[in-house]
Amino acid sequence: MDMFDKIREHEQVVFCNDEATGLKAIIAIHSTRLGPALGGCRMYPYESVDDALEDVLRLSKGMTYKCAAADVDFGGGKAVIIGDPKKDKSPELFRAFGQFVESIQGRFYTGTDMGTDPEDFVHALKETNCIVGVDEVYGGSGDSSVPTSQGVIYGLQATSNALWGTDDLSGKSYSIQGLGKVGFKVAEYLLENGADLYVTDINRVAIDQIVEKARSLGASVKVVNSEEIYLQPADIFIPCAMGGIINDATIQQLKVKAVVGSANNQLKETRHGKMLQEKGILYAPDYIVNAGGLIQVADELYTPNKERVLRKTKAIYNSLLNVYNQARLDGTTTVEAANRFCENRIEARTKRNSFFSHMKRPKWAVRM
Repeated sequence: MDMFDKIREHEQVVFCNDEATGLKAIIAIHSTRLGPALGGCRMYPYESVDDALEDVLRLSKGMTYKCAAADVDFGGGKAVIIGDPKKDKSPELFRAFGQFVESIQGRFYTGTDMGTDPEDFVHALKETNCIVGVDEVYGGSGDSSVPTSQGVIYGLQATSNALWGTDDLSGKSYSIQGLGKVGFKVAEYLLENGADLYVTDINRVAIDQIVEKARSLGASVKVVNSEEIYLQPADIFIPCAMGGIINDATIQQLKVKAVVGSANNQLKETRHGKMLQEKGILYAPDYIVNAGGLIQVADELYTPNKERVLRKTKAIYNSLLNVYNQARLDGTTTVEAANRFCENRIEARTKRNSFFSHMKRPKWAVRM
């Protein structure tokens, strides 16, 4: 396939290569119609450059919709670094990455994602001010997994309301795929509020910690392997790991009434939203549910304010209920309803968003 055909929906794609540090990265800017592109940087040992490109294109497009749904004046972008985060990281590599971000001249802001952490971007921050989500001591807003996990809770409550007419999450069972920074917090909350869990993760430490947490509360946790998680008779499936996990094979295995999680791009293909609907499984569009972290890092650029972030994160509850209602009224999938809402918002606001037009470099971006 011709490269320009692959990136036809995107404004700009930058391939970054620094031989001295071993950096091989791709930055994709999907849209700046609502403002500078905003999206995290993940580090993963992709099997090929094509795999990395496919991932960054898909993720950056998702960020455009996420920004529109979250009502922040930013567009969609994403970055991926090809490498093993356990052995290929170095301060010099992230400084080199920071130089490439700086070369885009304020069109793209980034920070931590899967395989990277805030400390990595302290090094990138020495080369560019277009970094978000670093620790508060460096002028950032801190751990973005806090509002992200809170957004998942709001998503679960909205879904519970749609299914059972109550926000109460107790007395139900939940299967959680991934006990990382977000999944673990969600699991803790559910256990503390009287839920039963099925969990899976490759990190044995996280598994042991959540089992101990359940034991201390007298709650129930069943640990299963990564393949068995789809087969559990839970009420709601909560994917908090990799994307593309809702596909032809896994949909046939699911026994749940809804899918609500923080993982990006959970549907392998758009048609899988229709398949979930036909099976009677309510799907919460992931870019609405997991928007808490985005809300925090976007807010950080106006100076951090935790209370303002949590207040805006609460809107996830109503946004999701509105999507469920609109999908029902239109006879469409929740994915179609959410996408249409975002596209209409982007179109309506494109000509009205002049906040950044007079700024060559936002003053609030300078921290060091």
